[in-house]
Amino acid sequence: MTQPAHTAARRLVETLVMNGVTRVFCVPGESYLAVLDALADVRDKIEVIACRHEAGAANMAEAYGKLTGKPGVCMVTRGPGATHASIGVHTAHQDSTPMILFVGQIALTDRGRGAFQEVDYREVFGGLAKWATEIESPDRTVEVVERAFATAQQGRMGPVVIALPEDILHEDGGPAPIRPVVPARAALDPAFVEAVRDRLSQAERPLLVLGGSGWTEEAAAAIGDWSERLGLPVSLSFRRKDILSNARTNYAGDLGLGCNPELMKRAKEADLLIAIGARLGENPTQGYTLFDRARTAETLVHIHPGPEELGRVWTPSLSATADNSLAAHALSAIDPGRTWHDQAKEAHDHYQAFSTPVPVTGVVNMSECMAHLGQALPPTAIVTNGAGNFAAWLHRFYRHRACRTQLAPTSGAMGYGYPAALAAKSLHPDREVICVAGDGDYLMTGQELATAVQYGINAVVIVVDNGTYGTIRMHQEGHYPGADRVIATDLNNPDFVKYAEAFGAFGIRCERTEDFPAALDAARKAGRPALLHLITSAEDIAPNRTITGLRAK
Repeated sequence: MTQPAHTAARRLVETLVMNGVTRVFCVPGESYLAVLDALADVRDKIEVIACRHEAGAANMAEAYGKLTGKPGVCMVTRGPGATHASIGVHTAHQDSTPMILFVGQIALTDRGRGAFQEVDYREVFGGLAKWATEIESPDRTVEVVERAFATAQQGRMGPVVIALPEDILHEDGGPAPIRPVVPARAALDPAFVEAVRDRLSQAERPLLVLGGSGWTEEAAAAIGDWSERLGLPVSLSFRRKDILSNARTNYAGDLGLGCNPELMKRAKEADLLIAIGARLGENPTQGYTLFDRARTAETLVHIHPGPEELGRVWTPSLSATADNSLAAHALSAIDPGRTWHDQAKEAHDHYQAFSTPVPVTGVVNMSECMAHLGQALPPTAIVTNGAGNFAAWLHRFYRHRACRTQLAPTSGAMGYGYPAALAAKSLHPDREVICVAGDGDYLMTGQELATAVQYGINAVVIVVDNGTYGTIRMHQEGHYPGADRVIATDLNNPDFVKYAEAFGAFGIRCERTEDFPAALDAARKAGRPALLHLITSAEDIAPNRTITGLRAK
């Protein structure tokens, strides 16, 4: 049966098309069948990728939003479908990523009865999303969806959740969309730019910190060229290592977990700290210990697209609400009348020393493997990861050389990396996409290998297998040392090569550092989804840390 031309379901899909959506990631459900049917008529414009778990679908949509700067779209069914997808919404919120989650909902006529899988989505997602709502008047469908696009992209970007009662999807959807949403962007006041110039002209030890979302490649290049020309040391915030090329001569490293002590020292001693886009939250500030509010009141210039983030933790000396890219372009025109090239060289030398491979006890040296990964891949390769101690090796020893080549959750979400890699490869089939995942991390969304095979999404995943939940094991050994105190962190893993082959993917095992280049090369050339099973030792729990050493302390 063909549904009428002007239903709410059709108006919703028309609004997606109008706003340039090219992918919808979903797990199908009967509660939004009318929307799926409407999507069937626009297959030439929107590809629908059916996933094997709602967490995978939501993570793919979040990664799409990170890569494009436009809302990633996820569709799931009610109740357990929505709650499974909530992890992606949480990541989008913490990572300031534009995203829209559509949730099939019970009929309006059944609301409040405790109907099958009934959930109040405004209540459940109210603290996770920028806006959570339900379409109650079918003739306002376009209005609500357009507001979702604006909300997701304006100010501090983030996720929107829209519940779709199944009965209203079949009713008249009201007016059609007229034009795409053009998000409003705030720019810096010229007087503020002049005030920053004055501060810079007097600074002896300045540090520029870049972070957040919504960066254009042009803006990143402009602020990068400007800071490098001045010799202004620049750091990137937690899991934002791809805003600037790490090869720039003034790059000082990233502020995050396992931060370079030399960079922390530089940040503490800075007499001018200019932060654009970075929230300066818990991880970049080392558990809120890197700065103190009395000092930031004298040294911090904080620019952020969300006014609610300014003064949230740190008292700034100067602050402004502005789009990251517009702010970067404005500051890039400043001539402070001085340079800091000696400091830039020192900062970059410290970064290079810190990102040089270190010795380990086992036969697989993750620092050398990650360094080789950086040397083997082209600058445009996209590298993704989820959460776990394995990521410390990647972030420290892999050097990004181009904008929008890192997909990693600042929310610390396990299971993020592999779905993110599939979203990236589906969007950029001509670019190499590599996921680095821990064993515990990968199996949270590893079933999406079926999605990769089904749609021919030939991303490569490196599963780093040390047989433990590494981050928790590290803290466990630090707080409660001893072999007899190890509990709930050991893992009994499958043969990941056979796991990959069972899905129809390519699998290869690697047990020595010297075998890694050939194994990686084989996976990259497989011509189908590929998995590299990299066996590592739990003893080398993190760079320059061993379990034996933790117990000795």
